[in-house]
Amino acid sequence: MKKTYFVFALLLSSVSSFAQKNLTLWYKQPARNWNEALPIGNGRIGAMIFGRPSNELIQLNEQTLWSGKPINPNPNPEAPKYLQQVREALFNEDYKKGEQLTHKLQGLYSEAYQPLGDLLLKQDLKGEVSNYYRDLNIAEATASTRFKVGDTEFTREFFVSAPAQVMVIRLKASTKGALNFTASTTSPHPVQNSVLGVNELVVRGKTPAHADPNYVGYNAVPVIYKDSTGCGGVRFDWRIKVKSTDGKATTTAEGITISDASEAVLIISVGSSFNGFDKCPDSDGKDEKAIADKYLKAALPLSVDAIKKAHIADYQKYFKRVSFSLNGNPAVDLPTDERLIQYANGAKDSALESLYFQFGRYLLISCSRPDGIPANLQGIWNNSVRPPWSSNFTTNINTQMNYWMVEMCNLSELHTPLLKWIGYMAKTGKETTKNFYNARGWTVHHNSDIWALSNPVGDKGKGSPSWANWAMGGAWLSQHLWEHYAFTGDKNYLQNTAYPLMKGAAIFCEDWLVEDKNGYLVTAPSTSPENVFITEKGEKGSVSIASTMDMGIIWDLFTNTIEASEKLGIDADFRKELIAKKAKLFPLHIGKKGNLQEWYKDWEDVEPQHRHVSHLFALHPSRQISPLRTPEFANAAKKTLEIRGDDGTGWSKSWKINFWARLHDGNHAYKLVRELLKLTGMEGTNYNKGGGTYPNLFCAHPPFQIDGNFGGTSGISEMIIQSQDGLINILPAIPDDWQDGEIKGMKARGGFEVDITWKNKQVTQLVIRSSIGGICSIKTPNQLKLAGKSTLKKAKAFDAYDFQTTKGGVYVLNSL
Repeated sequence: MKKTYFVFALLLSSVSSFAQKNLTLWYKQPARNWNEALPIGNGRIGAMIFGRPSNELIQLNEQTLWSGKPINPNPNPEAPKYLQQVREALFNEDYKKGEQLTHKLQGLYSEAYQPLGDLLLKQDLKGEVSNYYRDLNIAEATASTRFKVGDTEFTREFFVSAPAQVMVIRLKASTKGALNFTASTTSPHPVQNSVLGVNELVVRGKTPAHADPNYVGYNAVPVIYKDSTGCGGVRFDWRIKVKSTDGKATTTAEGITISDASEAVLIISVGSSFNGFDKCPDSDGKDEKAIADKYLKAALPLSVDAIKKAHIADYQKYFKRVSFSLNGNPAVDLPTDERLIQYANGAKDSALESLYFQFGRYLLISCSRPDGIPANLQGIWNNSVRPPWSSNFTTNINTQMNYWMVEMCNLSELHTPLLKWIGYMAKTGKETTKNFYNARGWTVHHNSDIWALSNPVGDKGKGSPSWANWAMGGAWLSQHLWEHYAFTGDKNYLQNTAYPLMKGAAIFCEDWLVEDKNGYLVTAPSTSPENVFITEKGEKGSVSIASTMDMGIIWDLFTNTIEASEKLGIDADFRKELIAKKAKLFPLHIGKKGNLQEWYKDWEDVEPQHRHVSHLFALHPSRQISPLRTPEFANAAKKTLEIRGDDGTGWSKSWKINFWARLHDGNHAYKLVRELLKLTGMEGTNYNKGGGTYPNLFCAHPPFQIDGNFGGTSGISEMIIQSQDGLINILPAIPDDWQDGEIKGMKARGGFEVDITWKNKQVTQLVIRSSIGGICSIKTPNQLKLAGKSTLKKAKAFDAYDFQTTKGGVYVLNSL
């Protein structure tokens, strides 16, 4: 009996070890640069771990450290008088004049997300380094480094705890007295270092009052720290404290030195003066010193093991909701970078694909927590004062892509930072619509930031209208308000939070729409973000009327707002108004090439393979186009993708995975998954060279943008489960290379949680848990039988089956 128990325990240990290894990124060498470092975070504090033996670099961030201050709500008082002039030019088909005048409708640029600084661990090593290893365990959200010098093994462990709100660094040496290092700091901001108490280093400073975007080169001083008003710039207080060591510790303003030790534990705490999007972070800021001190003092009495245990439990309450295996996740005993090289050369690696999916979930848990700030272009990880595109909230695709997978992947609570911020943007957006357009309601344009910026950017005429004057950000963001309800069924949230905001966005769209000569409601001015057309006269332009993207977003907003009003049984008159206006929206058109027309007319593109495919919004993330309901337009969308081609930047390729999944073409979607995972070492912002994946699995735009990671996870999800057509479509786009698999804990609209097991692309078992009850409609590649008393009934359309569920009910369906 004991022998049997021992074998069973050994088997469990082996399975657990395999599962951990399958959820671990690991390497045989330190990071050469930032794109090889490993990210950890608790939503608020982020760190990039380089793993260097003698000169460890830990780059740090805090989510509220941005440049700037609350917005100027009316930066361009002259703007309203130009709107009618713009429209007249466009309706007269003078697109050049219309574009020139559109410059007059611009405001100021967003501010930039800022780094905190670097922690440097200079370790005195006597000899050559061997047996090097570093990893990121996404099952537990911990990073580690280990290596040997002679007979001594050195280990370092890193994690950022959400319950304790501190970062923990534990260093060990296997030989007593062999651990000798100095911890020092640097920051790109002006700082003051001092010693506080016993072995506690304090770094205090402030972010810039303003930072130009990285692409603005015309200002002599692009980064400004002084603000005569006493308003701008976020103060920070950064503490590094020796929690414990068995060696000698000494601290000066230059750093902390540990000598003759075998173990040392450092605690990092950070406080920020940020006090809300509408308050001066300096004069009206929070007490950043008290915040840093509070978290540090609360953590110090706890053992490291206790802090770690609470950290893992908190992280895993999100992460462990979903498990994912493809073809059994066959083990590949190679470092992650070497796996990427083999994968790029054509090797099969299903486990790498499932790891990439889970890595996206890991990143969102690590950078977007309830009551926090939404994930920006880089999540919470940034090492530059003027990061690419200000590391802001880019709302013409990128911010939304960050949260496409959040509901499907069972992380609904992590949606709340964005949903909350939409409410703040609506407040500034109401000022923007009034001050720029004399319109009601609210909207957001191309960019936003921690100050909830909503105006058209461009620095009052210096930006290209092709991106600066896109006015549909509020309407698109409102889709997230609806989706949170669609997945959860939370009517209190719908009534008190989502619907009022959706209604405000819809009211702006009502005012923004004007009639064309055929009586259709159109937008003017209108762009298809960042793309340029060629008119029938051979003229290039980017501003016209009724781009397909604009009209698709408004269709989506009106549809969702109408449905929300019906669900709540309120606002019948407004609902009728929207129904009438929706019927008059400029419709989708199929162009002469059989593609979905992008512009008001069937014009050519200056760049036919442009990275943006904005007019396919109607296919994804919207539900206007569907192979099940609108096959003609689905075929036109397919033709559009064929013309656009498969190349593109990281996030663009991720969006195309979602498109092909929605077209139920799993093999094409999978081709793009493989291309997204193409290893690249490209630096800089030359995105015309195409994207891929860095050695640390960050997505390369290039440079790094986290939306590509999140969009990739969303795309894989869409390949396995869809629910936008009023039914749960199981394995709608499963590729030939994913013959067998199992995924548990995915979510579908209607309040359903779904487990799927399949073999030879046929479902062997389907488990559905209903959180709110109601009819469940399913479409599967093969026929299933329902266990228990409930019965499957043939649905009216789409070869689907219905069955009644009750709140809390669990339903098991097996293959025949």
